[in-house]
Amino acid sequence: MTERFSVESLRYADVVADTGSFSSAARVCGVTQPALSNSIAKLEQQLGARLFERSTRGVTTTAFGARLLPLIQRAVAHLDAITAEAARLTEPERSSLHIGVSPLINPQLVARAYSAVAELATPRDLVLREADLAELQQDLQVGKLDLILIPSVAPLPQFEHRIIDAEPIVVVEPEPTDSTAVQLADAADGSFILVPDSCGLTTFTTQLFDSHRLPMQTYPGEAVSYQVLEQWANLGLGTAILPLSKLSSPKAPHRRLHDEDVEVEIFYEAVWDPASPLRADIETLTQRIAQQSTPATELSS
Repeated sequence: MTERFSVESLRYADVVADTGSFSSAARVCGVTQPALSNSIAKLEQQLGARLFERSTRGVTTTAFGARLLPLIQRAVAHLDAITAEAARLTEPERSSLHIGVSPLINPQLVARAYSAVAELATPRDLVLREADLAELQQDLQVGKLDLILIPSVAPLPQFEHRIIDAEPIVVVEPEPTDSTAVQLADAADGSFILVPDSCGLTTFTTQLFDSHRLPMQTYPGEAVSYQVLEQWANLGLGTAILPLSKLSSPKAPHRRLHDEDVEVEIFYEAVWDPASPLRADIETLTQRIAQQSTPATELSS
């Protein structure tokens, strides 16, 4: 193992571990899937064992990979920190604030962020960018984004986090008989339609059922958007779980999801680098966004 590892191969392995997919990782990294696969295969050859098992059902981490990938993640984070710090030290202070947003984020959060930026003591232009979760995290790590607004489903331990909002989770079923709440334990009897695991919704759904040790059956197909997810559920292909704000209309047929007497919610968080030169403004901004959180009763009106 005398040959040095390439930075690209380490980064590719880190993104595959995050996304659970070679094709998704290739899109995030902006390379072809064969190029990414070949780079990871060479890394595995250098390491002496496989990091991932590939199959028609997807990608899983090997026992060897489970031990090595956290080290790879830390190595990539340190390399990104060098790049970000160098940029901060050599670039003039920017008058703009770059915020990345997950497609799953409630649109009202974006509106609140826009208003909060306008109220900052230092005038700043707001530059918004919507992207998949893994891409937002990577761009935050390399300093391309100052702040990201994402569902609270993926840990980034070296960054600051603040919960800024929550909204109810609803169930869309084939031919709902009434509008009463669905209990989580009862919902587990259905077959769930999922979207690609890039925005955080599928991760949230999986974590929700895993945390309650409930089985989760899934529809063999995959919807490309929240609108299609809802349409397929209405057609009878399965059950859809999504945030209330992602319904095509507040009046669209749906039922709230409950865990016994507690309404199930998805939480959204702001994440930023604690060493950012814009830290003071970011902290003020996120505090104001959190203070303006929307009550669940208003979301349903």
